[in-house]
Amino acid sequence: MSSAGIVTGTELAELDDLALLRRHQDGDADAFGEIFRRHRDRMWAVALRTARDPEVAADAVQDAFLNAFRRAHSFRGDAQVTTWLHRITVNACLDRLRRQRPTADLEDHEPVDPRDRHRSVEVRLDVRDALDQLPEGQRLALVLVDMHGLSVAEAAQVLEVAEGTVKSRCSRGREAMARILQLGEDA
Repeated sequence: MSSAGIVTGTELAELDDLALLRRHQDGDADAFGEIFRRHRDRMWAVALRTARDPEVAADAVQDAFLNAFRRAHSFRGDAQVTTWLHRITVNACLDRLRRQRPTADLEDHEPVDPRDRHRSVEVRLDVRDALDQLPEGQRLALVLVDMHGLSVAEAAQVLEVAEGTVKSRCSRGREAMARILQLGEDA
């Protein structure tokens, strides 16, 4: 803290997420901005993979951070702040998807070897198509665990289901994707 008792941006950056959230709850006008700065890109990735539509994802991320800002007092500390943000983001996506039909755009990532661009696009399309064919619960579990690296426990908290349910959904989703992708190769 500076000599005048004001916390600087550098000092906020040194605080962990829980300390920042507590400061926000106590009225620190800058603390939530640091939480947003730290987690906006990851929440955007979660929203994009959940909604599969950049416009829906952008709106959902905005909704999620507004909800988190407004409902910070309801954070009990049972989970990590990032897990709490994931849950709010996934819920915001699901709310938006229930209200409108999303469209799927392929993310435009350049492969490491430009000669593999065509194959890389084919693989992404095949995986996206396979994910789209899964039931919502399986798709969300796979996105959180396999694509975003959340633990089963964290994914269970985000999805508000038991850990065993996440494990089951991931297992069934992987099996279904393998079948779908195998059928695509055989065609």
